Amino acid sequence: MSARFETVRETGSTNADLIARLEAGENIAEGTWLVADRQTSGRGRQGRRWLDARGNFMGSTVVHLSPQDPPAPSLSFVTSLAVYEAVFATLARPLGVFLKWPNDVLIAGSKFCGILLERRGDYAVIGVGVNLAAAPRLADRETRSLADSGPVPGRDAFARELAHQFDRELGRWRQFGLGPLLTRWLSAAHPIGSALSVHDGKGQKTSGKFEGLAPDGALQLRLDDGTMHVIHAGDVELEGN
Repeated sequence: MSARFETVRETGSTNADLIARLEAGENIAEGTWLVADRQTSGRGRQGRRWLDARGNFMGSTVVHLSPQDPPAPSLSFVTSLAVYEAVFATLARPLGVFLKWPNDVLIAGSKFCGILLERRGDYAVIGVGVNLAAAPRLADRETRSLADSGPVPGRDAFARELAHQFDRELGRWRQFGLGPLLTRWLSAAHPIGSALSVHDGKGQKTSGKFEGLAPDGALQLRLDDGTMHVIHAGDVELEGN
């Protein structure tokens, strides 16, 4: 599929823009990416604000869902793998890049991108923000940009590579299903046995060892007493990072 890019100088949120257009009845083709030079109200998971900076990538795309597709929430794995592959294809020194559940891509344990998946009927709108040139300072986590790891491509070149990788991962998701996707995700993630803490929406913290993913993509956490805890939502922190 050939990607098509629409660029706006400034907007509140590319996700919100695409959702508004879909709800107004516009038929937005798959492969369309709305990319913003500046985004003033970008959002991440759990309502967090995603801060922009000149030269970074901020964009959204649309997936048309069908009953034959794997579960729509698993598109978060599709997207994180696409970002991961795009970084390897464009970064001069892609050292220390790995995935963290559910859809984080980290470099040396630091966050450099954000992914937001929103569903509206038979459509999924997926927003991606990548710190290419600069990273905001955040009080609750370490951040970095790809520029911290060496020369990086311009925003538009990265957009083309990301769109290519997303299209490829989306095709694999539809053709082979969720199982092979999760296997590939695990091969790029922190290793089995990694010490993790998971914070749920109620502020409760659960700690244990990473035991892989359930068939539906849920996180499996082995607690200190040996029991297995299956987690479907939460913020994951790698112990020691």
